[in-house]
Amino acid sequence: MTEHPTSHEGRQPLAARPQERTRPRQEAPGAADDAAVAAPPHGRPHPGAPVPAQHGPVDPADGAAGADGVNGTDGVDRAAGTDGDAAGVPGAADAANAALGASHESLARGAARTAAGACDGEAPARPRTAAEAERPGSAAHVPSQAGARAADGPAAGGPDTGAPEAGALGGGLPEAGAPEAGAPAPGAAAGGVPAQGAQGASGAARREGERLRFVGAATRRIARGIDLDEIVLGLCRATVPTFADAILVYLRDPLPVGDERPVDPFVLRLRRADRLRLTEDGPGDLGLLPAGAAVAPDVEQSPAAELCEVRSGGHLAEVLRGVRPVSGDSEAARAALHELLGEGSVVPSGERAVLAPLRGRRRVIGAAVFLRRPERAPFEPNDLLVAAQLATHTALGIDKAVLYGREAYIADELQRTMLPENLPQPTGVRLASRYLPAAETARVGGDWYDAIPLPGSRVALVVGDVMGHSMTSAAIMGQLRTTAQTLAGLDLPPQEVLHHLDEQAQRLGENRMATCLYAVYDPVAHRITIANAGHPPPILLHLGGRAEVLRVPSGAPIGVGGVDFEAVELDAPAGATLLLYTDGLVESRLRDVWTGIEQLRERLAATAQLTGPDHPPPLEALCDDVLDVLGPGDRDDDIALLAARFDGITPSDVAYWFLEPEDAAPGRARRLARRALARWGLEDLGDAVELLVSEVVTNAVRYASRPVTLRLLRTEVLRCEVGDDSPQLPRQRRARDTDEGGRGLFLVNRLARRWGATRLSTGKVVWFELPTRL
Repeated sequence: MTEHPTSHEGRQPLAARPQERTRPRQEAPGAADDAAVAAPPHGRPHPGAPVPAQHGPVDPADGAAGADGVNGTDGVDRAAGTDGDAAGVPGAADAANAALGASHESLARGAARTAAGACDGEAPARPRTAAEAERPGSAAHVPSQAGARAADGPAAGGPDTGAPEAGALGGGLPEAGAPEAGAPAPGAAAGGVPAQGAQGASGAARREGERLRFVGAATRRIARGIDLDEIVLGLCRATVPTFADAILVYLRDPLPVGDERPVDPFVLRLRRADRLRLTEDGPGDLGLLPAGAAVAPDVEQSPAAELCEVRSGGHLAEVLRGVRPVSGDSEAARAALHELLGEGSVVPSGERAVLAPLRGRRRVIGAAVFLRRPERAPFEPNDLLVAAQLATHTALGIDKAVLYGREAYIADELQRTMLPENLPQPTGVRLASRYLPAAETARVGGDWYDAIPLPGSRVALVVGDVMGHSMTSAAIMGQLRTTAQTLAGLDLPPQEVLHHLDEQAQRLGENRMATCLYAVYDPVAHRITIANAGHPPPILLHLGGRAEVLRVPSGAPIGVGGVDFEAVELDAPAGATLLLYTDGLVESRLRDVWTGIEQLRERLAATAQLTGPDHPPPLEALCDDVLDVLGPGDRDDDIALLAARFDGITPSDVAYWFLEPEDAAPGRARRLARRALARWGLEDLGDAVELLVSEVVTNAVRYASRPVTLRLLRTEVLRCEVGDDSPQLPRQRRARDTDEGGRGLFLVNRLARRWGATRLSTGKVVWFELPTRL
């Protein structure tokens, strides 16, 4: 701006000086701008120019939003398509977003035009004196920008929100034309030029700037929420008490998901109600209205305050169909508010209540009610634009939160259905497991664990982690887990299982990599065989409290190809606990994987010390305690955990024989079994065991070419295993009356608690179990 000389030297005659006009800036900040928007500097009146004494409110029609935006009939309304029913009007997200931008431009241009309106039709400038230039409050006095900012004061909420202080958007500013403190009375300005118009323009521009700052801060706070409750809470905290003294948020129950077609009628449920408490009244009194009045009935006493049924043709349905917020000064709006809040409710009179529909991408998903107490200034027309902005941002956020929650639910269900619901309880080992999805993410992971019973009372323990977080990772995990179960059923060595898994991962496609650890525990030999494919090493917690990280070859991840895997055999003493886990338990942004492994080992040792040297810690409690090693916010990946407590089987509880494949083998097997039962004090099982052993050994002798093995194991149950070199598995069938055979497995199925057959590389094993206590 050109500076005007304060003396008469060098000035042109008034008649020769061209009349100057100022123009407002054509720039408006967006909703996310952090900077406070004040009146454009070009909007200051020319020194000495007469200013209109009064200035009316900004005409919404001057901005794009007023005519075609959020508050117009050709913006969101046209984009959304208002020909839908009351239950849901189809719309488009991009049209709504465009309307939001137009609304911001409308507010900014309105502020600029307000400030510039004082310059329309100005008279030729008059020379000002030095006293006028220094006198605050005069029409010629123009404060510096720093002084203007200091006068406005900092925004309530600090730098994070940038929101104006409480009440600034409703009655907190001086009315247009009201003289400021220290200013002369109207008409007392130098030369008879009134100062009232300039002050009114400044106040109106400041209010518009504060609206822009508030909308920007509120939308940022709403956008920070990632779930439904956070978004609704962000709306309530952003509006009370700055924009309103109370807010009630109603949402559809249930909320529609995706392309679900709306039904009629639908139900709105009160999701949250926040208020500015001015008194110590009870919970049913919001403290907004005079004594005896309440905005809504007590929720606990009147269920109607929580639920509202919306039917087509009603006042509330028509308001929700109309998209735009409405104030309570009209009969239709007041009828809609009474329908929403309940017939016994008392709604603030006049323009102190605003009902804003919450419209998602395709349908109405709720409504927000903004209320002001009687002693506060009512809502202005531009406040309806603010309410539209808040409602649109909230509705879009809720839409995203619902879709996000649905995706997270599907991902979690998919992941859990691919994991074992119940772990088996094989002989000589106790198992416990945990699975935790990644924190605050809907991305499904590829972690899995499994326990697979093997012949000879052995058990295979598996834990793996597919690289990546997606539905594809979960699908690959499911295929690898199924492949591992199939390979385990063939009783292949651990290194061979990993080799076949590696081939399977390569057949699934490129870059299908995963880490996996496969271990086989033998409770009779008290040994464990482990093969590793790039997975974190297991930790063995001994009975005395010593925890050690087992030294196993790391190997290459599954899917690399062309890599040999190596297996190691280690001692697994009775009372020890083996912990298998994925890297999500030990690795995060705050620590590397080896630091996490060492912290986990120390945590296990400390936990074992609490129970003493002769008693291992309870397995379930140990798993919970292990998960506590993760601090708050220290979980970036999903976690799979499998813990195995080795009880083992003592040699005195095992009986083992070789039987030649001859006709006398079944009779010898019956005698050996009866002797073992007598030694163990299980004579009550003699008849059943003799019958079943005779039938199974008879089948084995019929097809075997080498000696048949017979083994009895006593634990919580009595387990009998008969092995031969024939790979053909027996199948139960219904024997006809004329058949001489086919009834042996029928008897096994009727008398045994469980039974099964497993194919081995050297033949097969048929086994059955009987309870030790009948």
